[in-house]
Amino acid sequence: MVIRHAEMADLPAMMDMFARARAFMASSGNPNQWVDGYPSAEVAMRDIEARNAYVCAGADGSLLATFCFIVGDDPTYAVIEQGRWLNSRPYATIHRLASSGIEAGMALECLRWAASHGLDLRADTHADNHIMQHILLKFGFISCGIIYTHNGTPRLAFHYVAD
Repeated sequence: MVIRHAEMADLPAMMDMFARARAFMASSGNPNQWVDGYPSAEVAMRDIEARNAYVCAGADGSLLATFCFIVGDDPTYAVIEQGRWLNSRPYATIHRLASSGIEAGMALECLRWAASHGLDLRADTHADNHIMQHILLKFGFISCGIIYTHNGTPRLAFHYVAD
C-alpha cells in the first residue's frame, strides 16, 4: 500500500468513499455527522489543491481510503470546552477519513502514517461516532473535551502525543 497526495483524478473515488462513509455512519447510529453532502466536491478539491488530501492506494492502484492531513494550527481547535489539550506543541490534524470498504483496517493505517511524521496529532468526531472514537482510543489518542466545527456543531476532541 502507498499513501500519496490526492490528485484531481482521484476526486470521483474520494467522493464515492465519502458517500460510503455517510451511509455507513447512518447505518451504525451516527446519521448526523456528515450531512447535506459534506464533504462536498468543493471541499475535497480545496484539500487537493492545498496538498492536504491523501489517498491510500493498493498494490493494484485501487484507492482504499482517503483523509486530510493538515500540519499547523486548526482554528476550530483554538477553543476547547470541558477539558483541555494535553500540551501546546505543534501538531497535525486528521480530517475527513473515509474508506472504500475494500480492505479492513484502513483507518489505523492512515493514523500510523500520520504519526510517522513525528508530530502530535489532533482529531475530532461526532458524539454518535462510536466507531471512530474506538479507533482513536485504540491508537492511543486521549479524549480531551469538546470543540466546535466551522458551523458551530460540537465534536469530541482527541489528542495523540508523539513520542
